[in-house]
Amino acid sequence: MPRSVNHVASRKRRKRILKLTRGNYGARSNVWTVAKNTWEKGLQYAYRDRKTKKRHFRALWIQRINAAARSEGMSYSQLMGALHKSGIEMNRKVLADLAMNHPEAFKAILDKARRNI
Repeated sequence: MPRSVNHVASRKRRKRILKLTRGNYGARSNVWTVAKNTWEKGLQYAYRDRKTKKRHFRALWIQRINAAARSEGMSYSQLMGALHKSGIEMNRKVLADLAMNHPEAFKAILDKARRNI
C-alpha cells in the first residue's frame, strides 16, 4: 500500500518560511535547509536584541543627560543624587528628551534640584 504524505501541508510550511527569508543573499533565500536555518537564527537575534535595545537606549539617555548637566556645571551622578534628594521623580528618558529638545526646561529642573540639596 502506498505511503500517505500530506504534500499540501509540507509545501505550505516550506513556502511560508521561504517567503519570510525573501531578500536574503544567495541560497539563504531559496534553498530550504539554508533558509530555515537563517530564519531560525534571525528569530534568536530578534529575541536577544529586544533585550539589548533597552540597554543601549538607557546608556544613550545617560550620555545625553550627562552632557547637558556638565554644560551647567554638574556631573550626571551629582544631578541624579540631587534629584533624588529633592524628591523629583523623573525617568531618564524624559530627562534626556528635555536636555535635547527643551534645554530651558532642563535647566529649570537642574536649578530646582540644586536649591534643594
